[in-house]
Amino acid sequence: MYSKIKKRTHEIISSAAAGDKISKAVDLFFIVLIMLNVVIVVADTFALPAAVRRIMSVVETISVIIFTIEYVIRLWVSVLDFPALSPVRARIKYVLSLQAIIDLVSLLPFYLPFLFPVNLIVLRVFRIFRLMRLFKVNRYTKALSSIAEVFKRKAHQLISSMLVVFMLMVIASVLMYNVEHDVQPEVFDNALSGLWWAVATLTTVGYGDIYPMTAAGRILSAIIALLGIGMVAVPTGIISAGFSEQIEKAEKSDDEKVFCPYCGNKIK
Repeated sequence: MYSKIKKRTHEIISSAAAGDKISKAVDLFFIVLIMLNVVIVVADTFALPAAVRRIMSVVETISVIIFTIEYVIRLWVSVLDFPALSPVRARIKYVLSLQAIIDLVSLLPFYLPFLFPVNLIVLRVFRIFRLMRLFKVNRYTKALSSIAEVFKRKAHQLISSMLVVFMLMVIASVLMYNVEHDVQPEVFDNALSGLWWAVATLTTVGYGDIYPMTAAGRILSAIIALLGIGMVAVPTGIISAGFSEQIEKAEKSDDEKVFCPYCGNKIK
C-alpha cells in the first residue's frame, strides 16, 4: 500500500502522462501559482496600498508553504527517479540536481530572515531570487522541457561558437584600442573600453556611445560588424537545427506510442 501511494504520488507530480487528468490538473495549478508569484514580484516594485501589500504577503506565504510541501514530496519520491541507487544516495542526487537547487533557492528568501538577522538591503537582494520560481515552469510543460533538451544536446556546439565570438571580441577590442587610442585617449583608454565597443558592434546593437574616428578604425569597425552578423548567426543556426531534430524525435516517439482507447493510458 505504501509503495503504491509513493508510486502514484510520483506519477502525479511528474510531467503529466496522456490520460492522467489529476497530474495535468496539478501541473496547471503549479503553473498558475508560479505565474502569480512572478506577478507579485513585479508588483512589489510599485507603490501599492497597504491593503494590497498585505494580500500579496498572504499569497506569498501560502505559495511558499505549497512549494515547500512540493519540495519535501519530491525528495520523498526521488528514489523512484534513481532506482539503481540507495534511498540516501538517490535523495542526495536529487538535492544536487538543477531543478532541486532552483526550488531551494526560490524558497530561501522567505526562510532566511527567520534563521539569520539580515538588514533591509540584504533582504531585498535575497527577494530577487523569488524570480527563480519562473524556472520551475520547465518541470510542468513539455514545450519548455524541449527547449532545455535542445540546449543540453547542443551545449558543445554552442560553447564552441561562443568561444569563437569571445576570441573575436578580444582581438577586435585590442586592435581598436591600438588604432583609436591616440585620437580618442579618453574614450579608448584601455583594451576594456574597446571590448565594450566590440560587444556592441558584434551583436549589431550599436549604441553609438563609442565609435571610431580614424579611417583605419572605421574600416576595422565595418569588418568587425560584418563578421558579427555571421558570428551571431552561428548559434542561431545551431539552435534551429536542434529544434528541428527535437520535433522529429518527438513526432517519432508519439507514433511509436499506443494508447488504450478506453482509459487513454499508454500501453507501450
